[in-house]
Amino acid sequence: MAIQPEELVARGITVLVLDFDGVLAPHGAQAPTAEVVAWLRRCAVILGEEKIFILSNRPDPQRADYFRRMFPSFHFIAGVRKKPYPDGLLRVMELSGATPEEVVLLDDRLLTGVLATCLAGTGVIYITDPYVSLAKQPIAECFFMLLRYVERRYIALAGWLPG
Repeated sequence: MAIQPEELVARGITVLVLDFDGVLAPHGAQAPTAEVVAWLRRCAVILGEEKIFILSNRPDPQRADYFRRMFPSFHFIAGVRKKPYPDGLLRVMELSGATPEEVVLLDDRLLTGVLATCLAGTGVIYITDPYVSLAKQPIAECFFMLLRYVERRYIALAGWLPG
């Protein structure tokens, strides 16, 4: 992962919120990729495990179990309305005591995660090169690739993002 936790801290970020599908692993995976696990360990050391939250529109119980085993102090947010509703990010701020300026969400979808950050007032890092596995989930991955493409074109046509 190219995002350095030290750079986040230097920007005043104290709370890291992560989408799962596309950001930590390809769609349908139950655990992050090996590369991401190493990055998560670095983030846990630099930010503190209790300052890392998983906020997925698919809060699968198997994924929650994985994080309970591997990163027991990470928070797995469930029971809130899905992004783009800001409920998950508001819950993160409530649990962490952080201000919106101290929170950043990493997400690969403009009209869910990025929109949720606009509504909650938090920071966002838009992942433009998400994890994809066409071999394991060809239909789901093609669907989300198309969805991301359409989102970017729509936003560009609206004049909110360069073409």
